[in-house]
Amino acid sequence: MTTVRQWLQQTSDLPLIECELLLGEVMVLSRAQILAYPDRAIPANALQQLQPTIEQLRAGQPFAYITGEREFWGLNFRVTADVLIPRPETELLVELVVELAPQGGNVVDLGTGSGAIAIAVKSERPDLAVTAVDKSGAALKIARHNACRLKADIAFHQQSWLQGSNAVWDIVVSNPPYIAERDPHLAALRAEPRLALVAGTDGLDAIRQIIPAASKQMHQNGYLLIEHGFDQAESVQQLMSVAGLANVHSRKDLAGINRVTLAQYAGR
Repeated sequence: MTTVRQWLQQTSDLPLIECELLLGEVMVLSRAQILAYPDRAIPANALQQLQPTIEQLRAGQPFAYITGEREFWGLNFRVTADVLIPRPETELLVELVVELAPQGGNVVDLGTGSGAIAIAVKSERPDLAVTAVDKSGAALKIARHNACRLKADIAFHQQSWLQGSNAVWDIVVSNPPYIAERDPHLAALRAEPRLALVAGTDGLDAIRQIIPAASKQMHQNGYLLIEHGFDQAESVQQLMSVAGLANVHSRKDLAGINRVTLAQYAGR
């Protein structure tokens, strides 16, 4: 007989909360129930069912891809290996769009992936017209599914950033790929789509495309908001200034890292 306590000790090389959630799912118990009765016996069939999943986790498969979902902004999103797993730090983009978008304005989310940013914004600001763009058809399929399930009225377009678009926006927001090709952190992200992670030798290739294009497609006093790496704020600020944008500055995430850089189009 294997108890909950013993099984969690056997899987102590893995994140505890993930193991507790998996165990609760297989035993049809809440996490609170799992924690409350650590000496509860785990049925043999449940142990059998858990083993392949534990092997996947040990092989580096992200928990979100195994369960097929990830919470973001209090909403549950379907995720697959076709999309980047939404991160808590990206919620800063949502906060800023909700704060800065004018009443009844229009917003475009570039590189939407699972649709997390666009759908979260729409959930908070139903007055906004939100469009989500991605180069990947597979990613857009996931985003559309999430929008439908979460009842978010969003327009979707398959294109590379703003290429081929003549629309003018109040808010352009993006969490683009921003990791350098040789960044050692990539090894830990090998299960996620490289297209959504890597952007050239310094990680700024996508941002270099987005900034000049967005600067030509924003309404007067419109905002451009870009998430970037922990050490890229100064470079992104410079690119925005060179593009003629005004009020360029960065905002810190909950870890105190400059995570989002934003600027306004002040006209020519």
